[in-house]
Formats: sequence, C-alpha cells, structure tokens
Amino acid sequence: MKQKEIITRVSGPLVEARGMEDAQMFEVVQVSNEKLLGEVIALKNGVASIQVYEDTSSIQPGEPVFRTGATMSVELGPGLLESIYDGIQRPLSAIAEKSGSFFIARGIEADGIDRERKWDFTATAKEGAVVSGGDIIGEVPETSLIMHKVMVPHTISGTLSSIKSGNYKVEDVIATVIDEHGKEHPITLLQKWPIRNPRPIKRKIFPSQPLITGIRTIDFLSPVAKGGVAAIPGPFGAGKTVTQQGLAKYCDAQVIVYIGCGERGNEMTEVLNEFPHLLDPNTGEPLMKRTILIANTSNMPVAAREASIYTGITIAEYYRDMGYSVALMADSTSRWAEAMREISGRMEEMPGEEGYPAYLASRTAEFYERAGVAKLQSTEDREGALTVIGAVSPPGGDLSEPVSQATLRVTKAFWGLDGSLAYKKHFPAINWLTSYSLYVDNIKHYWEREIAEDFTEVRQQAMSVLQDEAKLMEIVRLVGVESVSDEERVTLDTARSLIDDFLFQNAFDKEDAYTPLKKQYQIVKSIITMYNEAIRAIQNGTLTYAAFAEIPELKEMGTLKDIPADNENEFEAFRTRVKESIAKQSTK
Repeated sequence: MKQKEIITRVSGPLVEARGMEDAQMFEVVQVSNEKLLGEVIALKNGVASIQVYEDTSSIQPGEPVFRTGATMSVELGPGLLESIYDGIQRPLSAIAEKSGSFFIARGIEADGIDRERKWDFTATAKEGAVVSGGDIIGEVPETSLIMHKVMVPHTISGTLSSIKSGNYKVEDVIATVIDEHGKEHPITLLQKWPIRNPRPIKRKIFPSQPLITGIRTIDFLSPVAKGGVAAIPGPFGAGKTVTQQGLAKYCDAQVIVYIGCGERGNEMTEVLNEFPHLLDPNTGEPLMKRTILIANTSNMPVAAREASIYTGITIAEYYRDMGYSVALMADSTSRWAEAMREISGRMEEMPGEEGYPAYLASRTAEFYERAGVAKLQSTEDREGALTVIGAVSPPGGDLSEPVSQATLRVTKAFWGLDGSLAYKKHFPAINWLTSYSLYVDNIKHYWEREIAEDFTEVRQQAMSVLQDEAKLMEIVRLVGVESVSDEERVTLDTARSLIDDFLFQNAFDKEDAYTPLKKQYQIVKSIITMYNEAIRAIQNGTLTYAAFAEIPELKEMGTLKDIPADNENEFEAFRTRVKESIAKQSTK
C-alpha cells in the first residue's frame, strides 16, 4: 500500500506533510526514512505542521511521515535521578554510545529509563485496598537520599487485586487493579505522561515556608517561598548561570531539576562536569543523588529546546506528587521563547511584539503556573511543593522587552541582576534596591517562629538603611561626604557594612557560598545593633561621628561571617562589646 503521509515542505526544523487527516494535535511522528522524531503543532485541511527535534538537513519533499498515535510524553519511574538528558529525555550517555562520536547522530532512539536495571520494590499497600490515581502503593530506594514512591497512574482506580514486593525491572508488573467494571489494569514501575499537560492535583494551598538557598541577598531581602516562582533577569555577564547553579547546589529542596535551555555549550559543560563531583551540604552525599539535569545547548536543534522546558517541569511534577519539595531551575527561558519565535516565524503566524508569537504571554504563564504547593490527588492527605526559578536574558539588560514583561506578570519574586555590580566584582550581582519579593507576608510567621521574633523588624530596618544610603550617595556625589550630618554618615557606614560584609558573597569559597538563615539573622542583627546604638547616642548629643569611627568593632564586621552558625553566644558577645564601646566613646 502506498504511503499517503508525504512531506511537502521543509523549512529548518518545520516540516509540512499532507495526508494527515487522521492525525491529532501534538501527536508524535517519525519524519523521513531516517525516522527523525517530530511533533504535530498545527493541522489544516489534512496538512500537518511538524516541529522536528533533530537536524532536518538533506530531508526532501516526497519522503514519508510515520504516525505513532501517541502524544509527546516523558517516561517516569525509578532511574530518573542522577540522569543527564537532552531536551526530549534521551540520556546523553546512551546517545553518545549509539553515535560513536562526540556528535549526536540523527534518528537515534534511546529509552529515558533503563529497561534492564532491577529495583527493590517494597509494597506498602495491601491486597483488597481501594485505590485511586496518585495513591502510593510501594517504595523503591532510588538513591541513598530519595525514596521513590510508586503511585497508581491517574487514569486508574479500583480495588488492588494483587501486589507483591520483589526485585523488578521497570516494565515488570508489580500490582494489578480491578476497576468498577471488572477490568484488570496491570501496574508497573514505569509510567508515561504527556509533557504539555499539567499533572492533576486536588488544589493549591497557601505557601508558608521559605525556600532557603544560603544566598544572603535572596534569603534575607527577596525570599521565594517553597512552591513559589521567581525570575532572575540580567544582562550578559551579570551572573545568571552562576546564581542558578548556586541555587541548585545549596537550596533546601529535596529534588533538583536543572534545565540548561539554549545555553552556551561551555557553560553547560561546566555544569555537567561539576555537578557529579559536588557534595550535598545538607547530607554530605553526592548532589547528583537528588538531581536531574536536562542539557539542550544553543547548537542543538531549536525545536528540542522548546520541548526541554516541558520535559523538565513534567519530571518535577512527578516528584512533587510523591510529596517532595522540588526546585526547578530553567536557564534560560529567553532561549525557550526564541525557539517559539523561530517556529512561529516558519509557520508564517502573525508576529507579536519584537517578532515573538502572540501567545508568548499565555505560554509563559502556563509554564510558571505549574508551580505551587499542592494538595495531591490521592486518598491520602499528602502535599508537595514545586518551586520554579527562571533566568531571563533580555538583550542589553532591557527589562521592557516582551519575555521579561511576560515573566514579571506571573512571578512574585524578582532578583534583578545589575551589570554595574558585576563590573565592580560584587557577586551575586543582585540589585537590592530593584529586587523584590511578594512572599514576605506569606513566610514572615515562619521567620518569627523558627528564627527570631524580631526577624521581620531587623530585616525591615536593614532594607531602610540600604534605601537611605542610595539617596544619600546622590548628595555625597554632588557636595562631598563632609556636607552630610553625623547621623547620615553613620547610615552610610552601616549600609557599606551591609553591602560589603553581608550582601557580598563568594560563590567559590566553600564557607562563604552557603549561609544558614539563623546565621544571616545574627550577622544583620549585629550590624543593625551598632547602627541603632550609634544613632541613639548621636541624637542624645553624647557621640560624634568621629568618635563612632574609632570603635574597633566597626572594623570587625567582616569577621562575623567566620563565626559558626550555631554559636549564638559569640554573636551576642559581639553585640555586647558594641554597646560597651559606644557607651565608652560617649563618655569621652
């Protein structure tokens, strides 16, 4: 029988084919005799527009298209952690082995999860139990850090007719469920889920805990909640990738999904080489034991870049459904948007602002709205959190461009990277005056309960000092520092201490790269204590700025970072010395 699905047009990663009347949107197809993987993204009068996830050079009109009847899906099950995938969930190690070279050969197929590896499955549900989609029926020790929870697929509910602990491959049947119609459904360790469909939940709930990152500028001034969304926009060289990597290394999420979406190959190579050797600061185990990396560099096919974001967030949702706190880092969503723009242009769609498709804002919102703290769809009272942090690369640092604006509409934490701070070698180059967080009211009760009752007050005062310093510096640049009052000079010195001794953080120093939240509070409280005592003495007329500048503790502020996090007594002793020194200077 003659093949009716025939290629009629090739335009880069976009291929058009006729004879596709029975095809459906987002159906996976194989293009040409080389069977390149593609996805139907538009249908009109039997002609399908297909975005191909591989290089289409040498593909010609007249070649066949093979339908699969399935939508673009990811494989979910034990074996995801410690894996490094490309944008469509092909393990890079398997691709390299099949290619036999440093370059990815076309038409390579590779399973996302190893079919031959065996896993120790322990049943936690009993035969005869009534189960529904999302219920946990067993466990697999995926790594020494993460216990993989085996869930009933969302399309299945009924009575558990059989289940048995044992040593299984991912395609072996571990349990069976009989539905209300008497039909038997086998359950395996392997599931599949379409990447463009969010996994179902009961409802989202109010986020109330901070995602502790160890990065002082973020945790103290512009925090993000677990289950929240944040954006890191900034110009080239401002440190987006280093900040994202720092978040992936040190944040207190239980599972990390890192997506290198369209980034330069050398940056992604650094991630791939470095992450397997990093130790988790919380457990001392290799960080990869709770990490999944998705690498889709700028020289890889543009269509796979567009898919990589959805691949990553679907995997992240899967671990969220187990009840874990998951953090997803997307670096960068601008490259994802550029991929959408290229595909849209080749489809000859009406362009929006700066050539981006008109649906840019809605696609961006759909992606970020898959984050949240969720009550999960199961008979158990289980919840999980998915935090999404996206880097944005606006050309020239212009935040008025469409991708930045679409992102800022839906994210509630904004960490604006400043090229001038990066030029001064102040890292992380997050501008504390332009950055903000709308999660403060959500998590302030956590701060006051877990850290200190006056945490919010100390934080607010530190922010006020930094804002006052910005105003005073305008005056100082015009008329000199001698023209401002003693109180204002104390404010300038305090702000300088906050900036140099607290906000500046060396990501390459093992001790300075991560600071616990309690230690952050102790450092800032010590700086603010000195400020309050000095201002009070100056207002009483018992202290001058010249006398304040002689206080030895002022020069010791930089050593506060060296005090161990659990040594609260040493911080308290320092504050006592500060009060004594100011009182001593006041009596002169």
